[in-house]
Amino acid sequence: MSNIFNSSIGKKLMMALAGLFLATFLLVHLGINLTLIIFDDPRIFNIAAHFMATNILIKVFEIVLFGGILLHIIYGLLLQLLNWIARPVRYRVNNPAQTSFFSKFMIHTALIILVFLVIHLFDFYFKAKFGHGHVAEITYNGKLYHDLGTMVVEKFQILWVDIFYIVCFLFLGFHLLHGFASAFQTLGLNHKVYTPVIKSLGYLYTFIVVAGFIVIPLWIYLTR
Repeated sequence: MSNIFNSSIGKKLMMALAGLFLATFLLVHLGINLTLIIFDDPRIFNIAAHFMATNILIKVFEIVLFGGILLHIIYGLLLQLLNWIARPVRYRVNNPAQTSFFSKFMIHTALIILVFLVIHLFDFYFKAKFGHGHVAEITYNGKLYHDLGTMVVEKFQILWVDIFYIVCFLFLGFHLLHGFASAFQTLGLNHKVYTPVIKSLGYLYTFIVVAGFIVIPLWIYLTR
């Protein structure tokens, strides 16, 4: 039992759990970001961002979140390396019935998402975290907040930034289409009745997340 996480199954289990945790966080992140287009004033977004940055429970969650990201990346890379080592020479004839289109490119989409995540963190998170002198401030009811909402709106008024974000979220969609169902399969939820339902939920979840994040920069660019 102590060596389970050193096994291939253990690595897949950790990657699946971390992936599902990150998938949940994406919905929360999307919900907060959508306030930028639901409301004309970035006030709600700024207050929510301030709460996320200062609440002690959220700070603990933040540590868990970054831990989940690192675990997902590390175990994903380890599994891919082990797979390459086990099969140093590709099969001359691939069996498309055993490998889905999206699963073939999981490592490629993952690397693109990783690059995007690093850029996104430097572009927004670190400015929000260490925003003194980098982010404008605004007062609501006598309390000072970083005006992150305005910063995001201004960023999404730049066409190439919107295109970059949209392309990256499309790659995220490709990653989620396989990863969502694969995670549940790794957890043992593989059944002729349950699996089609899980796959359908995966498609619905992927559509909501990707469409939601794409609509935000498009709406801001076209209406603000």
